[in-house]
Amino acid sequence: MSERIVPARVLAAERIAVEAGFTKSYIREVGRLLRTAAAAKPGGVVAESGTGSGVGTAWLHSGLGEGALLVTVERDEDLARRAAGVFADDSRVSVLTGDWRLLERHAPFDVFFCDGGGKRDDPRGVVELLAPGGMLVLDDFTPSAEWPPRFEGEVDELRLFYLTHPDLDAAEVLTTPTSSAVVAARRQAPR
Repeated sequence: MSERIVPARVLAAERIAVEAGFTKSYIREVGRLLRTAAAAKPGGVVAESGTGSGVGTAWLHSGLGEGALLVTVERDEDLARRAAGVFADDSRVSVLTGDWRLLERHAPFDVFFCDGGGKRDDPRGVVELLAPGGMLVLDDFTPSAEWPPRFEGEVDELRLFYLTHPDLDAAEVLTTPTSSAVVAARRQAPR
């Protein structure tokens, strides 16, 4: 069986991560999930909180439609600058430097990969940035076979929030045997 292709921009962003000593990049299966989410909204507005070296951004970009826009934000100026270089030739991509709330002026989002600010400190605000039908992807969870989901022996209130939010249809999916992601879609109208 042949190896699955990894887009060139992903490889470039992975090199930046190694050079910068940035170890918080994630697994390729999450990247493939991001590409799929972006491809599902070919004319959409796609966002990312927590650019890092641009690995997630590159995966989102690999599914980006011709009419889509991608905006991402990173607090670390050097990482944001280096990530922006990976996309310098594509006007559909904007890399912002600063707090995740800079994304608010670009909302609502058809796809939102919340990998940085907002995920833990303002989950309600994260949901509000989604367009009706918008997809939310949150990774870095530890799978739980129990309900409600648990982490380190305690109920995982953050994961529970997203999985049971009344405006979201959400599922937790394994990305590896030891990691999972929450994928959610904002309902067209609140229940």
